[in-house]
Amino acid sequence: MKPRFITLEGGEGVGKTTNLAFMESYLRTRGVDLVRTREPGGTPLGECIRGLLLDSGTMTGATELLLVFAARAQHLNEVIRPALAAGQWVLCDRFTDASYAYQGGGRDLDTKVIGFLEQWVQDGLQPDLTLLLDTPIEIGMSRAKERGVTDRFESEHLGFFEKVRMAYLDRAEQYPDRIRRVDASGSLEQVQAGIAVHLEQLLTRSV
Repeated sequence: MKPRFITLEGGEGVGKTTNLAFMESYLRTRGVDLVRTREPGGTPLGECIRGLLLDSGTMTGATELLLVFAARAQHLNEVIRPALAAGQWVLCDRFTDASYAYQGGGRDLDTKVIGFLEQWVQDGLQPDLTLLLDTPIEIGMSRAKERGVTDRFESEHLGFFEKVRMAYLDRAEQYPDRIRRVDASGSLEQVQAGIAVHLEQLLTRSV
């Protein structure tokens, strides 16, 4: 089975953690050998950077962006590329679309700068499939608040998350063959049924 790189994206409260576990289980039951990972993070150095990004105080948008790509460079070198080279699938919680959404959309950074870093660090590597869990901001934030303690990103104002969502939707329009929007406002069963459709399509193309 041809190795594939799958990413899961979305704003706060869309259910990424729960649905990533569903995706992993779904693929494994179909005989897929995969590595599950996350960004920022995925490596010892990346997890240290993740701590800085989520728990530090004031940070400029440029600092945030550079830290994200520093973690990504290590992640690609230690985890993603070796797994794909070994014939494994990679299932990743967030990737570069998140940089365009959070730093490009939310922080209003120049997407040309993000594009330069993307090309430099990834050297053309892109996910085979990106599932974008999307729900109105009010629903997502309500779910996020139910979790209790919020990190530095979750503590942002409503306008920030509106821009993040719009940036994600713009990316989905720009890359319809790769990014598939899944309505995350329904029941868990409905959301996972939508995810399963896209996974089956990818599995069919990978045999």
